[in-house]
This record gives sequence, C-alpha cells and structure tokens, in this order.
Amino acid sequence: MRARLRAGEPAAFAELFDSHARGVYNHAFRLTADWSTAEDVMATTFMEAWRLRDRIDAEGDSLRPWLLGIATNIARNQMRSNRRYRRAALATAAAELPLPDHADAVTTRIDDQRELAAALRALGALRRAEREVVALCLGEGLDYEAAAKALGIPVGTVASRLSRARRMLRTLTDVELEQRDSAALDGPRVTGESVRYAARAGSAGGSEKVGSRREAGVAGRQIPGDRITTTRPAQEGNR
Repeated sequence: MRARLRAGEPAAFAELFDSHARGVYNHAFRLTADWSTAEDVMATTFMEAWRLRDRIDAEGDSLRPWLLGIATNIARNQMRSNRRYRRAALATAAAELPLPDHADAVTTRIDDQRELAAALRALGALRRAEREVVALCLGEGLDYEAAAKALGIPVGTVASRLSRARRMLRTLTDVELEQRDSAALDGPRVTGESVRYAARAGSAGGSEKVGSRREAGVAGRQIPGDRITTTRPAQEGNR
C-alpha cells in the first residue's frame, strides 16, 4: 500500500480513503464540534495526503496516525480560538434531531442531547492542545506513541496532557450534569462561570498516573446522523 501510494496510484488512494474517511471525519468533529466543518476538514485532509504522498515512509504500519495528524493541523487552522469552538459546541448540542413521537425515543433523545451538551461544554473548557490529545487517544484509540507521532511532540507530553484533560473532563462533565438535574427540580441554570470554576478545580486536582497503554475509545460514542456513515461522534485533550 505505501509503495503504491508513493507511486501515485489512484486505486491505492481510493482504498486509503475508504478505509479511513470515517475515522478522519469523526476525529475532525471532535476537534471542531461542527458537522459541516468536519466534512471540510476530512476532504482537505485527503487532498493534503495526496499532495504529501512522497513523504510517506516506505516501511511502517497503518497510515491512520499520519492522516489524523494532518487532520489535526487542518482543524487547528479552522478553529483558532476556544471561543469559536465553544460557540460551535453549544450550537451542535442544542440542535434538534428529528425522531418519531414515541415516548421511549423522545426520552432517549433528551438524555443523549444532555450528555452531548455536557461533553461538548467540557471539551470546550480544555486547552486546544489537551483537546487534540483527547481526540486522538480517547476518541480514536491511538496509543501514546502513535499520538505523539501524529502531533509531533514527545510521548511524555502526550501522557501529561491526557492525564490533565481526563481529570478536568470528569470534573466538568459531572458538575454540568449535576447542575442540569438540579435545574430541572429547582430552577437554577448552569452558567459559563460555573463551568470555568469547575475547570479550575479540575486543573488543580491531584495527579493521575498514566502509562503507554492503549486508551479505550471513551470519546468515540456516536449519535445518529453522519452523512458518511450512520453514526456520528458525540464526544470527543500544553504544558
């Protein structure tokens, strides 16, 4: 495959696209929180991969980390500020998903939307570099070495960023869901200040030991509606 790609064989590139388009798209969504932007990132990623095909190493395993690294750089240019990411995350979380009017389906949709909103708000509170590591390690299941290669940073930096991000995500998501439950009973609303406070609290928490094991795909949960497949990601972290 690598030799065929380096030689510019169109059929080999079509195979590459078929094998990895879904993963690149899901990864792009986790980094942009916007379905349309994720599609643009995916398309640009494969155009860039074609342009850079002569840089593919002759030997190696899957090209997925390489493609995800390209997608991360493109998404970084699309979402230059956390403020823009948060706006996109809130808009996506609030979007209505058409479902038949059955009680069980409606209840499931509401629960999914609440979890999606909490997860995207939490991701938006992370620094961009932490969000990128979360998307690669938790979303796409890359190990630390593969994520480090994709981002062009040391393995130790990946481990420390992911440890910090996972701690903050747990704190932020728990606070968000608890306050939404409270709001349903008592009326208070979750505010941006409460999320920022939780972010500071999570950042100040104790350290978590991490290793070079492969991470479970926690951030890879899907919801219906993907234009490429029948699934879409719901989640989706500098020293």
